[in-house]
Amino acid sequence: MAFVLIDTLPKFISAEEHRNLVASTPASFADIPPVLRHKEDNVSVTIDPPLDAFSAEDAANGSLYVIESHLVFMSSTGRGFQVEYPKITLHAVSRGESGPSIYCQLDDGANAAGDEQPQNEEEDLAMRELSIIPKDASALEPIFEALSYCASLHPDPHAEDEMEDDDDAFVDPGEFETFNGDHDQELSEVGRVRSDFLNNSRFAPY
Repeated sequence: MAFVLIDTLPKFISAEEHRNLVASTPASFADIPPVLRHKEDNVSVTIDPPLDAFSAEDAANGSLYVIESHLVFMSSTGRGFQVEYPKITLHAVSRGESGPSIYCQLDDGANAAGDEQPQNEEEDLAMRELSIIPKDASALEPIFEALSYCASLHPDPHAEDEMEDDDDAFVDPGEFETFNGDHDQELSEVGRVRSDFLNNSRFAPY
């Protein structure tokens, strides 16, 4: 399950508090709470398919917390949810007809670490869509950048295993259609790097 319903915010600290703690050489770095990378008030969300225990009233207005450990939405009703970053399989800035938002696809199956084994293939491939709509459209880029950064801290271990299995495989870049930005969406940083690689343009390995 991608969404975990909550009624209390998880513990976090600001970037400044984190710098001060690290500078003081704490007894255990593992005990330092995760850092809040961005907070945005006056945000609404849509979830498709909807969550039975999270109403339209809950989704209508609240605050978004982009924390290094979780993406969190806390409604003004006092109810909220959190999502682990490996569950977010795609995120992009959307400027479609429905209005500017952050669009996310979430793996809602039971195949992540710690989840129960899926009962069938349909459950394994379950997906939900999350749209994050800030009242202030200028907040889209800061939210997107913070989300991209936090997602990069949680690489998918399954993806690494698949890459190791395909070490000897040859991929013809001509087989892929590169993203050209015509569909009112901007790719995440990962998507941008992949597109640059295929276009043989800005990608420059170190």
